[in-house]
Amino acid sequence: MKTLIVIPARGGSKRIPRKNVRIMCGKPLIVYSIENAKALKQYFDVDVAVSTDDEELGGIVKKRGVEVIARPKELATDSVTLDPVIYHAVTYMEEKKRCKYDTVITMQCTSPTLKFETIKNALDFFEKSDWDTVISAMNKPHLSWGVKDGKITKNYEKRLNSQELPANYLETGGFLITGRECVTEHGRIGEKVNIFEISEDEAVDIDTYSDWVLCENILRRKRILFRTVGKMRLGMGHVYRCLTLAYKLTGHDIVFVIDKDSDIGIEKINESNFPLITIEDDEEFERVLDRERPDILVNDILDTTVKYMTMVNRYCKRVVNFEDVGPGAKYADAVINALYEKGEKLHNEYYGSRYFCIRDEFLEEEPSEFSKKVENIIVIFGGADPSDLTGRLYSIAKELHKEFPKIRFHFLVGFAYNHKDKILSDTENNIYVHNDVKRVSSYMSKADLAITSQGRTVFELASMGVPAVVLAQNEREAEHVFAGIQNGFINLGIGKEQDDSTIISTIKWLIMTPNVRAEMRRLQLTKDFSKGQDRVIHLILNDLDDED
Repeated sequence: MKTLIVIPARGGSKRIPRKNVRIMCGKPLIVYSIENAKALKQYFDVDVAVSTDDEELGGIVKKRGVEVIARPKELATDSVTLDPVIYHAVTYMEEKKRCKYDTVITMQCTSPTLKFETIKNALDFFEKSDWDTVISAMNKPHLSWGVKDGKITKNYEKRLNSQELPANYLETGGFLITGRECVTEHGRIGEKVNIFEISEDEAVDIDTYSDWVLCENILRRKRILFRTVGKMRLGMGHVYRCLTLAYKLTGHDIVFVIDKDSDIGIEKINESNFPLITIEDDEEFERVLDRERPDILVNDILDTTVKYMTMVNRYCKRVVNFEDVGPGAKYADAVINALYEKGEKLHNEYYGSRYFCIRDEFLEEEPSEFSKKVENIIVIFGGADPSDLTGRLYSIAKELHKEFPKIRFHFLVGFAYNHKDKILSDTENNIYVHNDVKRVSSYMSKADLAITSQGRTVFELASMGVPAVVLAQNEREAEHVFAGIQNGFINLGIGKEQDDSTIISTIKWLIMTPNVRAEMRRLQLTKDFSKGQDRVIHLILNDLDDED
């Protein structure tokens, strides 16, 4: 079938003056439609023409090798519909090309988010069917009201949730495909009409400034793939960090990828409702990258190899790694290690607490007033606590209760902790167990002292000004230097290597020395974590001036 694509484009525009020639994300608005139309030439017998009354528009079109049809003045007024404009364009092109078109497509230049693949699929659908006309539309079921006989009346029979309402198709400016015989001065739609449904993002038709802003945001949207890990041996810090960032990257397309043996990580990501892909190994991950083609890959999987980084760089425009001290790190565009401090660093490395991504709840919660008397001690060892430090502190709390019977111990037990059946509230010993707490900050804000591991929780405690005793889960975690006395923490090293008597004596000492706790709190509250998320987001999107 021989097809003519007509792009109508007047120079005048009331709501957004000169909108068709204005630059949107680096190119004139009309160019988006021209590029889509020209791309169809690879698959169909297509001619493309722009009908315009504007010299500047004509220049933009000619520069891109597309036919310009000078629209008569009588067809360029506000009151004229598109029907006679398209008819004029078709007859002009048929006379010039000495041919008869089978199909005519009207493509508005005000739909820059429309994808080429969508138009191609719609034209395939039209050519393989017997429809006279196919119109792009968005399905937008909604409870609506109208006016009948001067009265406001409902346009529905029963109030239902939107997903239960019947289809309600809103025509978009994306495209109208029709048979040549349907094109007249007074119409372009035949008797047999069908809808080609397009997504809400592709359906935006620029008519107002808010439409313009929305389109710019859609066109700037990135496809971001998070590869992370969450299993008992490694804990849940990597998954929690990725989720924190994903929630912050509103407006971008987010996909998570995780190893199939990351059972606790899979459970937590599924709760978030982000798209999730599980993989067996790096070979399968390469197939995922080839299919998904992300703009940005975020690796939160610890140390990478040169082989792995060489592979991912073939598919991704930008690669950002977290906590990567492996040989592959130098091949990332950015390496973010908030838990480490480093003197001399490579050009792509970003170290230290200023890059810690604190969860929003800690930006909203206020630290409580300092209390000389310890009334509440919080015990928190992460989502999994692979070393079962929670179990040790449970026994220690009972021992401490003998000397400090009025102190309340609050155990915040993670959802992946394996010994919940043994860690139960014991009011006789003033022990209270809270499982899978959704808002940890509210408990921290009431705590006078904490016992914790050496991961991300130490930053959260610092933001709330809670002096803490730190026990690392493993050797790698013990390398995180933030949790030291210089930042308001008493660090006892790797938990399994420390005896109970030292832990007990340290806690007793802090209970009895309010001046020490006050100084620890002061050191903690000198840290400002409020901009960490934004710094990391800008690094991921590659728009950070690091001298902020």
